[in-house]
Amino acid sequence: MTQPEILPALQAAFASGHIELEGQFTLGSNYTFLVQVTHNETSYPAVYKPIRGEQPLWDFPEETLCLREVAAYEVSRFLGWGLVPYTILAPDGPYGPGSLQQFIEYNPNYHYFNFKPEDRARLRPVALFDHLTNNADRKGSHVFFEKGTRHLYAIDHGLCFHVEDKLRSVIWDFAGQPIDENLCADLQRLSDALAAPEDLPAVLQALLHLEEIAALAQRAAELLRGGVFPLPPEYRRAYPYPPL
Repeated sequence: MTQPEILPALQAAFASGHIELEGQFTLGSNYTFLVQVTHNETSYPAVYKPIRGEQPLWDFPEETLCLREVAAYEVSRFLGWGLVPYTILAPDGPYGPGSLQQFIEYNPNYHYFNFKPEDRARLRPVALFDHLTNNADRKGSHVFFEKGTRHLYAIDHGLCFHVEDKLRSVIWDFAGQPIDENLCADLQRLSDALAAPEDLPAVLQALLHLEEIAALAQRAAELLRGGVFPLPPEYRRAYPYPPL
């Protein structure tokens, strides 16, 4: 995986463009909107998740899901895997602050459960990313390939970075297999950054609690020590519901 180029014009639009509501995604428990972000007479489609639209959860702190969406992008960006579309925290959305994520064109009918074998084989970075971020909700529809480029993306990371073991995923294809050397090298770079006052921890401190950052560092270290994709836990449910 490589990090896709983020056009400066897109960054400028997300930073200071006008956000206009286009419609609502009705699946899911939290309010999620399709918007157009216009800047210098150019519009970009995006996904907007306002804090006000988040439903309270018993096991995640309130009003933090959109922050976790941004944190997932920052971790993916630092790793250079390019899994998460460009995402920022928008302070002045139509319904107040929330995450703003680049909308990616894809085929919603082609997902994990009907991927071709060669496409499933490309999911190792996603599986590792979910172990690293402790993703509690990796559904089969949350991974897809961009139309025209075939770049692999993963979305919906509001239920990540919990300090307790929460991983629930449909992607256990690589359990017990060695982690690729290049992915280990990226993990090591992240682990080193989390242990020192580098840029990534400074960014994450505005998005996550300190204990959540410490748990992220611990998971990175454990993955490096183990050197293999972990097996599904036997003491709790390891799959999301619904799976798609």
